[in-house]
Amino acid sequence: MVIVETVLALRKIVGRARIENKKVALVATMGNLHEGHIALIDVAKQHADFVVATIFVNPIQFGPSEDLEKYPRTPDADQAKLKEAGCDLLFLPDVAEMYPEGFEAQPIVSVPRVSEGLCGAARPGHFNGMATIVNKMFNVVQPDIAVFGEKDYQQLAVIRSMVRNLNIPIEIFGAPTVRAPDGLALSSRNGYLNDQERAAAPILYQCLKDVALSLQRGSLDVEQLLDEQCKRITSSGFQLEYLEIRNAHDLSLTSETSGNLVILVAARLGKTRLIDNVVVSAGEL
Repeated sequence: MVIVETVLALRKIVGRARIENKKVALVATMGNLHEGHIALIDVAKQHADFVVATIFVNPIQFGPSEDLEKYPRTPDADQAKLKEAGCDLLFLPDVAEMYPEGFEAQPIVSVPRVSEGLCGAARPGHFNGMATIVNKMFNVVQPDIAVFGEKDYQQLAVIRSMVRNLNIPIEIFGAPTVRAPDGLALSSRNGYLNDQERAAAPILYQCLKDVALSLQRGSLDVEQLLDEQCKRITSSGFQLEYLEIRNAHDLSLTSETSGNLVILVAARLGKTRLIDNVVVSAGEL
């Protein structure tokens, strides 16, 4: 695995891969890698010949009260995991490389509709910052495909909408959520949980599964269904931000209780914000 820190060096190496007619994949991360990230590399390798991973903790997607400085950084371990996974090239830029004229001069990418509500309401400006850096990475690497995790479902939906509406010639793949044996979705932020919080955390996934099962069985009283699970979550020590059912394709609000739906949740446990989702084909049991 080759490691580069500049756009120029990256483009030279990717250019050589293209001369060899290799299909290029991108896996963009913020580091502190776990099995979920490595699963993205595995998907990329299935669909491309040359895999580029990026590690960049992007300042403009963090709010003023969020954990930019405390965000876990594990560069040595990350590099070892990527090398073992068969990544071909790791791009490790610093802030000056990605924002050479500063944040004030940086054009911002805003993706309407799909970025609104859910985490977009809880974290104002987050998706603008995320879409901007992903678009920059797309322009830097110019991959044929890019792989993102389905755990961050709204993020994936925002990226897909951006690619469609800006006519970006990249195929987007979603990789299934990787979970711990007790069901907790793997996340870099799980490391913030203390032992008691970690033991309680899987309740979120249990609630999602129960909602999904009820929808599959044809439940029509969605309001009562969600209310019961909201009470279950809060009584377990969480500060609930949202528990919602949306259209799985575009995250639009829906009153339908059949078809392809996604159940999404965000809640704080202590100081840690957890998100999760389950996609369900309702009314099919």
